[in-house]
Amino acid sequence: MATPLTADALLAALHAEGVRTAEYRSWRTHNRNTRGAWGPVNGVMIHHTVTSGTDSSVALCYDGRSDLPGPLCHGVIDKSGTVHLVGSGRANHAGLGDDDVLAAVVAERALPAPGENNTDGNVHFYGFECVNLGDGRDPWPEAQLDAIARTAAALCRAHGWHAASVIGHKEWTDTKIDPVGFTMASLRNRVAALLAAGPKGPAAGTPSPAASHEPFPGAAFFTRRPRSAVVTAMGRRLVAEGCSRYTEGPGPQWTDADRNSYAAWQRKLGFSGADADGWPGRTSWDALKVPRTS
Repeated sequence: MATPLTADALLAALHAEGVRTAEYRSWRTHNRNTRGAWGPVNGVMIHHTVTSGTDSSVALCYDGRSDLPGPLCHGVIDKSGTVHLVGSGRANHAGLGDDDVLAAVVAERALPAPGENNTDGNVHFYGFECVNLGDGRDPWPEAQLDAIARTAAALCRAHGWHAASVIGHKEWTDTKIDPVGFTMASLRNRVAALLAAGPKGPAAGTPSPAASHEPFPGAAFFTRRPRSAVVTAMGRRLVAEGCSRYTEGPGPQWTDADRNSYAAWQRKLGFSGADADGWPGRTSWDALKVPRTS
């Protein structure tokens, strides 16, 4: 159970996992939050689109249909392995499903067969639509399968979940069949392997943080309690984000106030436990957008 990631934190988590992304229209503020709760989140749900073609599939998932307004997911994963981000917040993707399945996801244990549709899954799951006709004949390129696994792993890593937190729509409700063409067990095996291996880093062609932003200096930089203009710039960004725990400063010397302020930033992004211990990591650092100091 966790607080949903902000748009910036989601993007940073995907890039840290080696996912190639494309930002579609006003995805950062596009959601159904006025129609119901968003969070706490408990897992990642995978779908297929029953469509072909990237552009039309992305547009459909952003806009929705007359009977089901968009966004219809948080991202659309095309056959080349690019994740097109279409929503941040509550999305119309999961619908009603089984509360026993949700309990199993929370506990990260084997899923029961869904038999009831009594729980709003749009509250609890990130959703990703994968471009495929879902007829059992439309192929799943390796680049697409890899991107699906990396996307799921990125969210699991960000929230401290394991691969058992990744489910298919058909595992949530007995009214759906997606995804068709690969097994969820095989996908979870991929996710588990990625989580065990550690983050890959940005994919080739992924935009790097803008030249005006300070690159992540590495975790060891902070544990050495440095005295640096980077620490001052970081502290000023934490103050701007409403995460100040300073009684004076911030200044160039790393102190417990910096760590406490950074922990507040990590919690704002949705991290918890050991992932919100105040020691900067690449995902939260990229999301903070610290101005370059030299």
